[in-house]
Amino acid sequence: MRKSLFRILSVGPIPNHIAFILDGNRRYAKKRNLNEGMGYRAGFLSLMTLCKYCCELGVKYVTIYAFSIDNFKRKPHEVDAVMDLMLEKIQGMLKEESIVSQYGVRVYFIGNLELLNEHVRQAAVKAMEATSNNDKIVLLICVAYTSTDEIVHAARESCEAKRARVRSSGAREGNEEELKVVDIERHMYMGVAPDPDILVRTSGETRLSNFLLWQTSNCVLYSPRALWPEIGLRHLVWAVLNYQRVFPLLERRRKQM
Repeated sequence: MRKSLFRILSVGPIPNHIAFILDGNRRYAKKRNLNEGMGYRAGFLSLMTLCKYCCELGVKYVTIYAFSIDNFKRKPHEVDAVMDLMLEKIQGMLKEESIVSQYGVRVYFIGNLELLNEHVRQAAVKAMEATSNNDKIVLLICVAYTSTDEIVHAARESCEAKRARVRSSGAREGNEEELKVVDIERHMYMGVAPDPDILVRTSGETRLSNFLLWQTSNCVLYSPRALWPEIGLRHLVWAVLNYQRVFPLLERRRKQM
């Protein structure tokens, strides 16, 4: 059935990049009288399943909002539990039988990785190195990330790059060119991927919560009521159908930009 659905969808335009805000893991656990850790584990299984579906459909980039900088303000034991689970799942990604290996997934960790503890940061770097030759689909995992932090980081890096070029050329500081949009975008954490075509936030919430504010100006927003661990094939199909419905309008807007 899934193959038939994907063949039908492939008649229309297929999104190149889908981003997800993983909302509802804790509510899912509470709803089923589970501890919070089980909610996050169920959410990870949903992520791996959706990555498989996206790969089969022909989506090239999948981005997830896994952990915000603001999430560090949660209770210490909750943050530690999420970090421990993240470390476990990153290590699991490197196993031969994982979906990452089977489907040729290249993994990027996006955000201010210096905020992560040493074990998680090293595991993230190792996963990026180990998957660097995979080319079927790219999974971008936003951890220790907010869009405002990304923009400030990009602006700072752009200014430093401009000053370095001025000093190396011997020009006076006052002759420095003004900063352009392309300079900012070159230093974005998300500069390794095109802007998303669809942004999905589960649990019925419609807030962007400081996620990809720069990149989603011309993007389809979809907010199913399902909690993140409950998301499945039907939600992905419906998101793509909505995208195909408004695709001509999106293309006209892109050409005008």
